[in-house]
Amino acid sequence: MLWIAVLAGNVGTWMQTVGAQWLVVEEPDAATWTSLVQTVTMLPVLLLALPAGAIADVLDRRRLLMAVQTTLFLVGTLLTVLTALGRMPPPLLLLFTFLLGVGQALTLPTWQAVIPEIVSRAELPAASALGAVNTNLARSAGPAVAGLLVAHIGPAAVFALNAISYAVFALALVFWHRPPKKGPSHPERFGPAVRAGGRFVRYAPAVRRLLIRVILFVLPGSVVWGLLPVVAHQELRLGASGYGVLLAALGVGAIAGALLMPRIRRVMSANRLIVVAGLSYGGALVVVAVAPHEAAVGAVLVLAGAAWMTLVSRMNATLQLLLPNWVRARGFGIYQVVFAGAQAVGALAWGQVAEWAGLPVTFVAAAVLMLMGTATVWWLPVHEHDDADRSPAVYWAEPHIMLEPHAEEGPVLVTAVYRVRDDRAAEFVAAMDAVRLTRLRTGATRWGLFRDGEDPVRYVEVYQVPTWEDHLRQHEGRLTGSDEEVEQRAWALAEGPAEVTHLLPTDKDD
Repeated sequence: MLWIAVLAGNVGTWMQTVGAQWLVVEEPDAATWTSLVQTVTMLPVLLLALPAGAIADVLDRRRLLMAVQTTLFLVGTLLTVLTALGRMPPPLLLLFTFLLGVGQALTLPTWQAVIPEIVSRAELPAASALGAVNTNLARSAGPAVAGLLVAHIGPAAVFALNAISYAVFALALVFWHRPPKKGPSHPERFGPAVRAGGRFVRYAPAVRRLLIRVILFVLPGSVVWGLLPVVAHQELRLGASGYGVLLAALGVGAIAGALLMPRIRRVMSANRLIVVAGLSYGGALVVVAVAPHEAAVGAVLVLAGAAWMTLVSRMNATLQLLLPNWVRARGFGIYQVVFAGAQAVGALAWGQVAEWAGLPVTFVAAAVLMLMGTATVWWLPVHEHDDADRSPAVYWAEPHIMLEPHAEEGPVLVTAVYRVRDDRAAEFVAAMDAVRLTRLRTGATRWGLFRDGEDPVRYVEVYQVPTWEDHLRQHEGRLTGSDEEVEQRAWALAEGPAEVTHLLPTDKDD
């Protein structure tokens, strides 16, 4: 039920984009206006996806989605009425497009975080592929339907169906009987939650590398989404229906790629897929530049759609496996910021290049950039096979302190004293470097390991967390099974358990 509802929402979103772009395609400086539609669609995700992820990790995700879809329905209805009355100049259209993008920014990370509540961890890659089928089925059907409606009725009909799609999603959420979830004993505040999400990604090397790969693919690839309306109108002399068919070709290729994903996962590593997808997409861009014929462009857009879907779906599925539940929505928020930022900046930049140098030169330049980015896979590979345990692990002893600090009191300095024999010292220091990342990912802002000058077998780990409640969250669910394994390897090299102390700020009145 939820999958079908999300499909309706995705179809509506693609219809909205087609209707908005075609509404301005006959304006002066059409390349700039159409690329701006793509940019303002993605800009809210760039600005708000991380805060939205923090909100989704703190609030009830089902209720948040219901409130957002209801608001989007109202905004979409107003857009429909004003368009039907002929009161929708390009600047106002961009404003409404931005508002709808705000709703998408709130929806995307929240929905991604909901998926693991519906399927098991083992099913996440398949669920991600099914989500890609959803997105690209919408990409195929939405533009085609929108093109027909724009050609025979007008953009207002497209906007009306998009508004209805939000109502369908909201209704499905009403009927979703979500199992009750036990909230954390110390609910996170918004600002610290945002900062904690940023720290996690900063100190998760596998996640950072995945995000770099997304940028290197999406930035040049965005030329298609930003300038395809202009290619259809100026180079191929197609109407709205023809433009819808071109976008449908992208969607057909994406669906074909999604259906082949299980076999692709078995026979092709993520890094090999990066190479194949980059070469395929880059080659398609060259054909669009040098062979502006409807049949040729439609054929290579099928190939481009398959390349786009398979790579994005693979990155999405990998990220699902890399993120623990406590930071899942925030992690996907950052992913959406990176994805939307690359797409928005790329669409705007390619629009300006097209105004200056023309469409053929622009598509060739994008192809060259795509191939250059693909070549970096040998230096920046994706580490896909990560069997680390991401389930919550509560294994630290409860802190026993005489003082009773307030939750917001801080910073808090935590020390752990280890005794390590000289023959194990080098191995212990290396093991503690992995411990450093677990501390920084889960809340610490500073970390250090020191050796006692008077007692050389005595090692002191010191790390600082912003507040007492941040440290309590480390005790109560931010740590995972893989973090426990990392610490156990280090502890096994020491003589006996560590002596832990908690240093609190002095009273400023003292």
